[in-house]
Amino acid sequence: MAIAQTILTQDLADEIALVDAQPAKLRGEMLDLQHAAAFLPRTKIIASTDYSVTVGSDLCIVSAGARQIAGESRLNLLQRNVALFRGIIPPLAKYSPGTILMIVSNPVDVLTYVAWKLSGFPSNRVVGSGTNLDSSRFRFLIADHLDVNAQDVQASIIGEHGDSSVALWSSISVGGVPILSFLEKQQIPYEKETLEGIHKAVVDSAYEVISLKGYTSWAIGYSAANLARSILRDQRKIHPVSVLAKGFYGIDDGDVFLSLPALLGRGGVLGVTNVNLTDEEAHRLRKSAQTILKVQSQLGL
Repeated sequence: MAIAQTILTQDLADEIALVDAQPAKLRGEMLDLQHAAAFLPRTKIIASTDYSVTVGSDLCIVSAGARQIAGESRLNLLQRNVALFRGIIPPLAKYSPGTILMIVSNPVDVLTYVAWKLSGFPSNRVVGSGTNLDSSRFRFLIADHLDVNAQDVQASIIGEHGDSSVALWSSISVGGVPILSFLEKQQIPYEKETLEGIHKAVVDSAYEVISLKGYTSWAIGYSAANLARSILRDQRKIHPVSVLAKGFYGIDDGDVFLSLPALLGRGGVLGVTNVNLTDEEAHRLRKSAQTILKVQSQLGL
């Protein structure tokens, strides 16, 4: 609902169709949004438990996912989510064969791969929200640490949306100045531990929000709307999102989706930008791919 609400307020769509398995809650959410019509851009809002309402969609955003039960293994949770996707992805593909699928459900990299397999779509039309939000959190924490505006910080996290993500320290810049020279010029003392601490804070931040309020919503809502804008408005902006990574940066062990800096537009993923990685960053990225491939191999897809 945070995604729908953000897309609505940013006037990104003429029509929004909401689909859920719980009819009462779904109707309640639809009415609640419709009642705000006088304050919002003119957008048609419809809702149903039947996927036929999604017919002819330009973009389908999937955020459905099973919640982890206490003591449940991550693999078991993943298998429940795969079962859920078997009932979601085929009907979306059937009613909107030319759509772009954006997966937000977690674990996003594996589920983006699952969506690609189940849809039969070309890989450029299946994208996961990936580390787009991680990178936003990263920029905020670096800006906070340096006491500058986050919009002046160019920084990316790539790889798995999770514990094995890779912070690209070598290509971070502040106002166009590479971060390591910026720190030296401003005479800000830094240590590798401090930088790693910022990356760890990014990885842990979602867990902290979940432990405090039970789930994350607003930040991922803005992140997904940010990606939707680039796709629907053909903005051709570069975002760190989950894409088919085979053949990039020495990742050639199998079909794996993970976050790389990708150019997004009306055709979905238009290309992957070639960022210069240090040997250590490239090694960590390949290791991240191995982590995801290991999980995928247990799914039997």
